[in-house]
Amino acid sequence: MNPYEFLIPLGVCVVLPVLIVWIIGRVQQNETNRKAEIMLKAIENGTEINPDLFKSNRNKMKSIKKDLLEKLNGACITGMLGLAFLFLMLFGNMKIFMANYLPLAAAMLLAVSVGLFVSYFAGKKMLAKEIEAEEKELFDNK
Repeated sequence: MNPYEFLIPLGVCVVLPVLIVWIIGRVQQNETNRKAEIMLKAIENGTEINPDLFKSNRNKMKSIKKDLLEKLNGACITGMLGLAFLFLMLFGNMKIFMANYLPLAAAMLLAVSVGLFVSYFAGKKMLAKEIEAEEKELFDNK
């Protein structure tokens, strides 16, 4: 057993999520700083400030249809990855790097995929009237 074998799972499970959260936080902080700078310059010049500038893009309401399609997309991607890992485990060369983790990775990805498929089809069935009303509203506004 290689003494450095634990470094990759530790990096993927600990360092990578922390790095992702840190990067997202820095992006949001920079966005806030830029908006504050624009507001200060506008106040100094005495110009009118557009309130839409400070509304966050993250607060926009996503459509029900788009949300369901994102679930379907995620289900397809995780399902294909899970099947690829499963086939690699069953028919591939088992001397590949981290081969001991393939069954676990395949099972986790397939479980996530099944959950997303169930969520998609249940949401599609339950929210059919809302989707129809949303489509009608979109076509009426055009």
